[in-house]
Amino acid sequence: MLAVLKKEINAFFASPTGYLVIGLFLVVNGLFLWVFKGEYNILDSGFANLEPFFTLAPWVFLFLIPAISMKSFSEEIKQGTLELLLTKPLTTVELVLGKYLGALVLILLAILPTLLYIVAIWYLMSPGGDLDSGVILGSYLGLIFLGACYAAVGIFASILSPNQIVSFILAIFLCFIAYFAFEALATLNIFGSGAFGVEELGLNAHYESISRGIIDTRDVIYFLSFIFLFLALTSFILNKKKQS
Repeated sequence: MLAVLKKEINAFFASPTGYLVIGLFLVVNGLFLWVFKGEYNILDSGFANLEPFFTLAPWVFLFLIPAISMKSFSEEIKQGTLELLLTKPLTTVELVLGKYLGALVLILLAILPTLLYIVAIWYLMSPGGDLDSGVILGSYLGLIFLGACYAAVGIFASILSPNQIVSFILAIFLCFIAYFAFEALATLNIFGSGAFGVEELGLNAHYESISRGIIDTRDVIYFLSFIFLFLALTSFILNKKKQS
């Protein structure tokens, strides 16, 4: 597994992909938070907090993480190297985890420089102001969990097609459904009182919950279960390919 992880990280940074993904994440967030006028601009909001960042970042990740993960298996299938990988002394679980952790490392590296935003907010606060460290910690933890869920979906999408563009679009669609659709469905009230709790099936409800600074085990279990589900589905499909 470590060999696959190392190979994935080297592949990201041996080409412009890794640098481009990290750069785009920082540039897009930076422009919306500090330059462009609008609801996400911290300087215009009148409040020195990072809420706009944690509202915007999931939507930026919605496109960037599928771009990271789209070639994980698609490229191997297209080039015919997947069969070679499956002959290695690796279980399918180790192969999937190696690919997944490679994408997760890149996501963490993209998030890391945004810690400078905390310093910027601290300087913008009025004298005597106090940062709500619990909310900030919870929000960063929620963002990491959300990115990890997106990556699991992206890895799953990449095993379904040898075409990277197809995998990319499919991953965006599935991530969008998982993040937004259940909450939107609940607001339609088409199920009447039966719609209670529908939004709890989606990522957004748990992301917002953990971002309040209270680490609820139900949210953690939800995120871990979500990741396990999509990685298990990926391993299942990979096993089918191995047997065929």
